[in-house]
Amino acid sequence: MLAVTGSTGALGGLVARAVADLDPVLLVRDASRAPDLGCEVRVAGYSDVGAAATLHGVRTLFMVSGSESATRRAEHRAFVDAAVRAGVRHVVYTSFAGASPDATFTLGRDHHDTEQALAKARASEGMTTTVLRDNFYADLLPLFADEVGVLRGPAGSGADAGRVAAVARADVAAVAEAVLRDPGAHAGATYTLTGPEALTLDEIASRAGAVLDRPLTYHPETVEEAWASRRAAYPGTPDWQVEAWVSTYTAIADGSVAEVTDDVRRVTGQAPRTLEDALRG
Repeated sequence: MLAVTGSTGALGGLVARAVADLDPVLLVRDASRAPDLGCEVRVAGYSDVGAAATLHGVRTLFMVSGSESATRRAEHRAFVDAAVRAGVRHVVYTSFAGASPDATFTLGRDHHDTEQALAKARASEGMTTTVLRDNFYADLLPLFADEVGVLRGPAGSGADAGRVAAVARADVAAVAEAVLRDPGAHAGATYTLTGPEALTLDEIASRAGAVLDRPLTYHPETVEEAWASRRAAYPGTPDWQVEAWVSTYTAIADGSVAEVTDDVRRVTGQAPRTLEDALRG
């Protein structure tokens, strides 16, 4: 039995629809928001005490990373533990490109922690896994622009401009579908999913603006200016969240997310979508 988490969200919804013919169980927090695919719906959160019971009978699990929060690491570990107790044999997890304990993008450290929990389950319980290390989403980056169409952040400029090999969510979903249809063929694999090119934010603003038919520009900030601007725009936001927002740009600046891979093509047989393709849907 296959189970898909996150089907009420963008990525999980794409995956759920793509594998609907496999009759997956849809694991959701709110049953009223589950897509109407004729599939069984079960309600559970990642940290719920009864999550193991909700996973009863599941052998392959698509685990979309949970919403950003100060407790996400604990929630993910609790859910991995629940999967172990329920006898899940294979987990496909959406991680982040360059996930590590000292990743520049601070949320990449959360993903590393979950990967470690999965590694423990592999070693002690014989579970198999496939890790999808997604780059930033190409179809989301233009949405970071403010109300006047300016992308602001410390991602460098000019000769020192950083680059990002952003990936279309549709490509991540296509990779996930391929893996879920034949999990054994991808057991133990870690795929880094990127677009076909690494772009500066100037290039992203210009090209995205042309597709969206609105003027978009990039304005470089210092790290200090980025903290101040976000503090002003979102007063009361906890430090960990502001740091995550700002480190999105510093990860671009230092090259952490510039690597272009061929993993989308290798798994799906199709070339990864360009920025324009991602935005057109």
